[in-house]
Formats: sequence, structure tokens, C-alpha cells
Amino acid sequence: MDDLHVPPGPGAPRGLRVPAGELVEQFSHASGPGGQGVNTSDSRVQLSLDLGTTSALTDSQRALVLDRLAGRLTGTVLTVSAAEHRAQRRNRTAARQRLATLLRDALVPDPVRRPTRPTRGSRRRRLEVKRRRSETKQYRRRPGHE
Repeated sequence: MDDLHVPPGPGAPRGLRVPAGELVEQFSHASGPGGQGVNTSDSRVQLSLDLGTTSALTDSQRALVLDRLAGRLTGTVLTVSAAEHRAQRRNRTAARQRLATLLRDALVPDPVRRPTRPTRGSRRRRLEVKRRRSETKQYRRRPGHE
């Protein structure tokens, strides 16, 4: 098994390289595509990576990934599975791609929020609507109330 390469993205401009020794693969029977051989071959792949101890992430990246993927983690271990193909080799490739996509998406930084102000026209229109509403309600009052 080779290292997992995560392509460059907004959170990791040079990409990531996860050493093969940090990835844990488990194989099991898969339901799904296949004929008679599907019952005897272990084609489902579960690929796990411990995000708390991996050397592929910096400390700031680790904190971001752990926060963003908290709902998918068991402790600090991220596990993805693939069983959509009949061949184990294709499922291994699909699981690695899925893990790389998850890591890449989790590293994207939040967009910068630039505060804006209402335009002069929108302020004028808002005040005009308030003025008209006030006049409408004023005409509904009993005469001589003031």
C-alpha cells in the first residue's frame, strides 16, 4: 500500500502526504454488486486514520480537522468504508479517494466576513415605508383624540 496523497487545496496549498503506515485497512464481506463470489470474497474496505497522531497534519490543521469532522470521528479516528465495487482493489481506491476528499474539504478555511452597511437608498426607502405606515395608522384613530 502506498502513501495517501491529498491534492493541494485552500487549506493545504502543497497538499498532504499521509504515510502508508498510519492508514489501517480492514476487509469484510460486502453486500451489493457481484454474483456467487460475493459471499466468499472480502470486498468491503474500511480505511481508518488516527487524526490525533498523524504526522501529515500540522497542529493548527489537526485542530481544524478534529473540529470539523467531530461528528464522523470515533475518538480521534476517522473511518471511511467503500463497498460499491465488486473488486477489492477498486474499493480500496474508492476508500482512499473518499478519505482524501474528506481531509481536503475539512481543511478549507472559513470565508472572511466583511461587514457591510446599508446603502443610502435602502435607508431612505425604509424610512419612507415607516412614514407611510405611521400615516396610515394615524388616519385610523378617532378624530379629536389629541
